[in-house]
Amino acid sequence: MNAPAGPVAPAQVKALRGFNRFYTQRIGVLDPYLGGELSLTEVRVLYELAHRDQPTATELGRDLTLDTGYLSRILRRFEARGWLARTPSPADARQSLLKLTGAGHAAFAPLQQKSRDEAADLLATLPAPAREKLIAAMGTVQQLLEPPSKAATRTVVLRDPQPGDMGWVVMQHGEIYAREYGFTPEFEGLVAGIAAKYIEHFDPAWEKGWIAEIDGERIGSVFVVRRSATVAQLRLLILTPAARGHGLGARLTDECIAFARGKGYRKLVLWTQSDLLAARAIYKSRGFRHVKSEPHDAYGQKLVAETWELRLST
Repeated sequence: MNAPAGPVAPAQVKALRGFNRFYTQRIGVLDPYLGGELSLTEVRVLYELAHRDQPTATELGRDLTLDTGYLSRILRRFEARGWLARTPSPADARQSLLKLTGAGHAAFAPLQQKSRDEAADLLATLPAPAREKLIAAMGTVQQLLEPPSKAATRTVVLRDPQPGDMGWVVMQHGEIYAREYGFTPEFEGLVAGIAAKYIEHFDPAWEKGWIAEIDGERIGSVFVVRRSATVAQLRLLILTPAARGHGLGARLTDECIAFARGKGYRKLVLWTQSDLLAARAIYKSRGFRHVKSEPHDAYGQKLVAETWELRLST
């Protein structure tokens, strides 16, 4: 933040404090937060644990500007409830990596949905132009008050899929492919079938999925599914338009390759279309070979389906 140009006027201090009182009351911070038993700070810590890739307590305390002892007590309460697991950090034996358990994610999910619902209800009271004006004003406030070093940092997380994520994956495929390639709803139906099969037959010993987030917002996905004892398949790689150009497609692909190789698969295969140029470039740069093409009419288009494969071992 830039140094102040001069003394702050008492009227300006009064205006800021007045706004703080108004806004905290309007969003319900002074009530039992989200109607539950957890405080605002506890929910914020839970949020960070749910959206980060195994942070340390030191990182959480620094980023949330929380007292070390206070944060430690919150983490112990979470651990006592079975919400939190700790593993030794390979980089520093004095630190533990923190990760929400399944029970922790189950506890957090309804809180996150309630927060989203309350935000939507608040915005719903405004006409569309006023909503845009409000969001723009909030962005201005954040830009002015946030330190430049922090404003330039975006938190990217690759996490395991959670309830609701597969519906998001299907929706993104349907919307993006319709908008950018003119695909009909038939394609969304295909993706929905793939997602349903993955959920119904998921084998955690041999399969894995990743949801990519930036600053807590879902922006991409990819999955590895078992085809046979020696062959795995990469499926449902997608990035939202806002997330492109940052190397995340390549990073998600690399995660699939590393997982498949670590499980001892001999080959990783995938199916794509010839006009998906960005995806094809990623596959080629990672050593995949284009082994088969098949023209077909589908999703309202004339397409060329392609099979690519990567040899992982001989």
